[in-house]
Amino acid sequence: MSFKYNNLRTNLLLFLSMFVFIFVFRYFPHPPNFTPVLALTLYASMYFGLRSSPFVIMAFALSDFFIGFHHLLIFTWGSLALISIIGIFSKSFLSRLSLLFLSSIIFFVCTNFGVWLFSEFYTKDLDGLLQCYVLAIPFFTNTIMSTFVFGMLFEISIMSKNKIRSLIYK
Repeated sequence: MSFKYNNLRTNLLLFLSMFVFIFVFRYFPHPPNFTPVLALTLYASMYFGLRSSPFVIMAFALSDFFIGFHHLLIFTWGSLALISIIGIFSKSFLSRLSLLFLSSIIFFVCTNFGVWLFSEFYTKDLDGLLQCYVLAIPFFTNTIMSTFVFGMLFEISIMSKNKIRSLIYK
């Protein structure tokens, strides 16, 4: 399912559309961690290969520039890079569903590890790490729900495009 686009115009449009999508949803009022970022990252790498990863991270970085940088950027941007890598393993609808769930787990594990490591709220031992993950479960729920909601919107667009293509080239 990978379409590798090499021309500058397509890459620029990809970057701009990702930036607008990420930027709008990061500023648009939403429940905590209910954004399209993980699904967008995963589906971008499915369609455009690993070349999309820098575009997604740059779009995220530009929106962070306006929102404000923080000390956990390596964990958020790093999790997006990992999600881009797993996106290339998509083979079927069921694998994409599994990868959506795995994306949520990657983001949850990476970012909360960063919170535990750099915050003063938790003790720097196994109990503190477990407490950090347990207290983050409500955010994880939102992450899973949003990743699946936006992932299914991407799936609907894939199915619609494939249906239209099959009708045209019948």
